[in-house]
Amino acid sequence: MQVNIALFNAIEVLDFSGPFEVFTTASRVFARAQPHEPAPFNVATVAAGPVFARAGLQVTPSHSFSNAPIADLLIVPGGDVREALQDGALLNWLGDQASRAEVVASVCTGAFLLGKLGILHGLPITTHWEDLDDLRQAVPEAIVRDDLRWVDNGHLLTSAGISAGIDMSLHLVARLAGRTLAEATARQMDYRWQNSPHL
Repeated sequence: MQVNIALFNAIEVLDFSGPFEVFTTASRVFARAQPHEPAPFNVATVAAGPVFARAGLQVTPSHSFSNAPIADLLIVPGGDVREALQDGALLNWLGDQASRAEVVASVCTGAFLLGKLGILHGLPITTHWEDLDDLRQAVPEAIVRDDLRWVDNGHLLTSAGISAGIDMSLHLVARLAGRTLAEATARQMDYRWQNSPHL
């Protein structure tokens, strides 16, 4: 699967690097166990150009909006999304990718970007605990859950803050490539996976 992770200025570092680590580690673990089989995930980061994450970390994406492959799985991280919510080029690219992807998943306040696209209506969703009320106001047609670390609606998933994105990503590895690989990935990462969405 082609996994595209969107980047933008003021993005939360672990919101994008956590899922990046999960899916690349899953492919590495798989390749070690089955060297003659194709790895399950190819991971790319995508932005208009280099971005500055929160705390000033500069990140150069592997692809621009114009040359990015089509995502099978689109990851929309969060952070301070105020600028991103006004970025027409980012929103257009996200909308195009989301319309073609098999699975779309947000981390933390990335849910606000999905809300701006108008694809959360009628769905149970979640975000970082500090932003739940703001999300209710931003997407009144959705059902905002404050009792789950992630919500899986099949095509569309949202997760709570920061580390919940890692748990959701491992859940997606289990769903898309098998629980055995997800458990092996968490073990390789030395990460205690909270494999239930319930708080």
